[in-house]
Amino acid sequence: MISPGALKRTDRYTSNELAESTLSTYLPARRASIYKAKANILSRISVFACESQPIVLEGLVKVLSGCEDLDFIGAASALGDTFAAVRQAQPDIVLLDHAGGLKAVFEFIADVKNVAPSCQPVLWVHDLADVDCFRALRCGARGILKKTLPVTALIECLRAVAAGNVWIEGSAEQAPDGSERRSAPRLTPREKQIVHQICEGQKNKEIAHTLSITAGTVKVHLMHIFEKTGVKDRFELAIQGRKLLGLDTSAVPRIGPASENIPEAALKYTHIQGE
Repeated sequence: MISPGALKRTDRYTSNELAESTLSTYLPARRASIYKAKANILSRISVFACESQPIVLEGLVKVLSGCEDLDFIGAASALGDTFAAVRQAQPDIVLLDHAGGLKAVFEFIADVKNVAPSCQPVLWVHDLADVDCFRALRCGARGILKKTLPVTALIECLRAVAAGNVWIEGSAEQAPDGSERRSAPRLTPREKQIVHQICEGQKNKEIAHTLSITAGTVKVHLMHIFEKTGVKDRFELAIQGRKLLGLDTSAVPRIGPASENIPEAALKYTHIQGE
């Protein structure tokens, strides 16, 4: 233990040095348990929710309270209140219900990165069309989670997104055994161009027009891309695309301008609540 005399000389130590000195007095097994507890605290994933239904929110709180690595830190029913709370609390993940309208949610996702760069948005919806999934991912969403999925899927999604992955049902970045599906597939320059356009949400005819080729040629290239990469369809290709192109998966392109010079961006959401 630290003697009274040592306590008088704490100004000679930094807080970390003093903590290490204190821990050195414990037996090895006890020190290991303390370090483990400290690591668990530091690795907890903080979650904030924008949810308009109290009964759903109550279930979410109950589920997260049973997970040692997940920490529910609060909720709000409106996007404006959520924006303000995220700006202040800086959670790791924000779950977003789309009751306020998809347009408002997409604007929120694009803007929240300006005030909480490390916060990862996850859309928490009953259902979402593929085209809207593309739009959400382009805005910066890191997960799309259906409320009809089992609780295990919710937990899996939160952990995957916190680890830096993009999560959508049935489109995980890794195979079920934990191994990579394919490693570094060799795509031709034209195939890479097509993957890039798929990530932008373009259809075959739009890709053909952009690249000055025929829609049939686009289909042939897509068949080759699917074969090389092992992805099942163009939707999964859109999710995996940035990784396949060797781009930073955390730098998701966003729709529309997002200015860092708007000090009160939360106000833009208040007039559309309840639409």
